[in-house]
Amino acid sequence: MRELCFTPATELVRLFRARKASPLEVMRAVLARIDAVNPRVNAYVTVAREAALDAARAATIALIRGAALPPLHGVPVSIKDLTPTKGIRTTWGSKIFEHHVPEEDALIVQRLKAAGAIVVGKTNTPEFGAGANTFNAVFGVTRNPWSPALTCGGSSGGAAVALATGMGPIAEGSDLGGSLRIPAAFCGVVGFRTTPGLIPVYPRELAWDSLSVEGPMARTVADVALMLSVVAGPDDRAPLSYAVDSREFLKAVRAPSVKGWRVAWTPDLDGLIPVDAEVAEVAEGATRVFRSLGAEVESACPDFGGTKEIILSTRGLSMVAHHADKLAQWKDQMQPGLVWNVEQGLQLTPQEIGRGEKLRTALWHRVRTFLERYDLLILPTVAVPPFPVEQPYPTEINGKPLENYTQWLFLTYGITLTGLPAISVPCGFTRGGLPVGLQIVGRRRQETAVLRAAAAFERAAPWADQIPPVVEESREKPRSPRRRRSTPGPA
Repeated sequence: MRELCFTPATELVRLFRARKASPLEVMRAVLARIDAVNPRVNAYVTVAREAALDAARAATIALIRGAALPPLHGVPVSIKDLTPTKGIRTTWGSKIFEHHVPEEDALIVQRLKAAGAIVVGKTNTPEFGAGANTFNAVFGVTRNPWSPALTCGGSSGGAAVALATGMGPIAEGSDLGGSLRIPAAFCGVVGFRTTPGLIPVYPRELAWDSLSVEGPMARTVADVALMLSVVAGPDDRAPLSYAVDSREFLKAVRAPSVKGWRVAWTPDLDGLIPVDAEVAEVAEGATRVFRSLGAEVESACPDFGGTKEIILSTRGLSMVAHHADKLAQWKDQMQPGLVWNVEQGLQLTPQEIGRGEKLRTALWHRVRTFLERYDLLILPTVAVPPFPVEQPYPTEINGKPLENYTQWLFLTYGITLTGLPAISVPCGFTRGGLPVGLQIVGRRRQETAVLRAAAAFERAAPWADQIPPVVEESREKPRSPRRRRSTPGPA
């Protein structure tokens, strides 16, 4: 049963078609894993047990009857508690919506179901996804499976923990400042922030939002590509969406290579923020893997000046649009960081908003020009290792004070501002046994290149066999990872 819980979605699809496993068998194993592990980590906040079992029975019967099968037939998937699910409680991690049950699935959920995936339940998030430490007043904290005293990151923290602990092979999440990538890095899984518009988002209050995305998470790059292939593509309800040949995502991971590619490496986005020395060291080890695969790696980075001002203006404006109307009635029950961000946004002047847009445009052209010379930019996903779960966010890095709850996210948030596709893949462990993520950034709309590079790296420095200590209930402390150096080399 445990083996099924850690079997990749791509392999489950093969096993189902070969009649060597059934969707019902897998769903029962996943639900048993949730019963055993979730009380310790709090990844799932709502489990749709009976609906999931019913769907798994129907999927198993379809196999027996030899019906035509969609790409994710019978594969369990978790949905972040920010994403509406018909008939399954969706709270946005907020007391305001503590008992809310949507009457309609979000578009991404509709597409996952149409592809045959079975929704297991909802995973935890900070209130309205604001922040990268997963806790809220409705469900409490979600804990890191490698050390439960530490944060799992966020805001797709529950999704990442569910994956790392075998509570499902694929997960849906979302990403503004790094909410797919940060928890993936902290939990040792894969999170892919794709180009805004590649995956259409509906319903959405701000249909023209060019910063926030929804997307796939998994334990392997191939599973991320498989999930992406069924949720990408246009929809008129999402005006930024565009057409794409989703078969290319699957092709990219079947024959991965970076031979002859030019890769730029930076530990800190040209000094944008301080980076923990051990994190930087582990991530830099990935450069040796890329070189062993035939890539030319150079230390180089475009100028990310203006990032702070762009984030304050764009995030502040978004927070006002989404949440300013809640302050009068709910302020005392909302998370402090969220309240601060809304109030900061309310103080923005038109001049500051306009300047932020100009700075973002200038940043784009610097990055665009830079990537004319390089195929990829690689860097650490997060500037720090996981920190105590009771600490809302780091207040300093390497002794340098941070100004607010978003600044420690600048390695991911800076990339967000460019609109470029970026994936976080595990690249090693700290000496204390905590995962470190590598962020791989591609050119505009070049998801296939990012997937190809990530799959090549995964093949050279495999991590999917690593099981967090929290799964072994008798172990309270993180153990040293097996077969993995802190700075990986080719297998």
